[in-house]
Amino acid sequence: MTTFNEPFTFTNGVKLRNRFIMAPMTTVQSFFDGTITQDELHYYAQRAKGVGAVITGAANVQANGKGWPGELSIAQDDKLPELTQLANVIHNGGAKAIVQIFHGGRMSEPAALLGHQALSASAIPAQHRDKTRPTPIPRAMTVAEIHATIAAFGEATRRAIQAGFDGVELHGANTYLLQQFFSAHSNRRTDAYGGSLEKRYTFIKEVIATVFKTVATYAQKPFIVGYRFSPEEFTTPGISMADTLYLLAQLTQTPLTYLHVSLDDYQRVATAADYQAKSILQYVHAAIAGKIPLIGVGGVRTRTDVNHVLQQTELVAVGQQLLVDPYWVQKLEQGCDADMISSDFAQAIEYTNFSRPLYDYLVARYRSTPNI
Repeated sequence: MTTFNEPFTFTNGVKLRNRFIMAPMTTVQSFFDGTITQDELHYYAQRAKGVGAVITGAANVQANGKGWPGELSIAQDDKLPELTQLANVIHNGGAKAIVQIFHGGRMSEPAALLGHQALSASAIPAQHRDKTRPTPIPRAMTVAEIHATIAAFGEATRRAIQAGFDGVELHGANTYLLQQFFSAHSNRRTDAYGGSLEKRYTFIKEVIATVFKTVATYAQKPFIVGYRFSPEEFTTPGISMADTLYLLAQLTQTPLTYLHVSLDDYQRVATAADYQAKSILQYVHAAIAGKIPLIGVGGVRTRTDVNHVLQQTELVAVGQQLLVDPYWVQKLEQGCDADMISSDFAQAIEYTNFSRPLYDYLVARYRSTPNI
């Protein structure tokens, strides 16, 4: 069985010192215009010292795709100096630096858009698990806006290369725009970007093609391009496991460096009756069949969790545990399991010194249900 301290080399030659990835997490620590702060740099510098790679929290590729106040931006060239600092502090910790790029689509908070209407595949509001959350109606994107957004993903990739990052992760999960185009709930279009599964995949396909064209043009060394996806939606209609297996069949035919499943629990079982014989992670692993490395995630807090995930994946992402326990990987490597923070996350956030925006965000987060 694969062990967590084994190095891993992607097919493009990029080598990680171990099998741990810091999962992308929202920190709300950027300035309102998306510029990185010193607090944010310190946060990543701490957690880069043990993992093989750090995936940053989501960075918007367009101002109209900003998801929330305090979000990182990679939408303009004037962000390059601070983005370069971010890549450098991650590298100084010994980890590879990957920036997650996205567009919030209909999930963009009104406060982030300064009153402008959110955009999506169709004019269908989001359906939250938390019924108290507002669900403003987005505006359906024109074809010209779709093309501009696809180009913006390419430009964001160029900036990531120029800032010294080792890769980008396309955020096709957690109900954001890439997922919205693939979902039958949010995409009711009747043109080339909507309708059948194949047409709903078109936006994703074109974004991936544009990103790889950008890499071929600008990258002077091997550059990682990963894709994160959510395997199910709780809405009807919505993304089902059958839809996800179709998606994986398409993604495994691309030059993507890795796939990253978004799960709150690596042992989670699908809601669909036809896919309950084993965990979602096991179904995903079987569908990919080793064609592209898979990152598993979801509630990884102990040595046992790590070993279980690595039975189905090549790499394991750790999110909330690293949030509250920045040196967790080192504790694992040194056999100091008893020193790991193991309390409920709502309590554990009191043990770590966070910036005020992040602390306030975490307090609110653990009183709500995330979209996964």
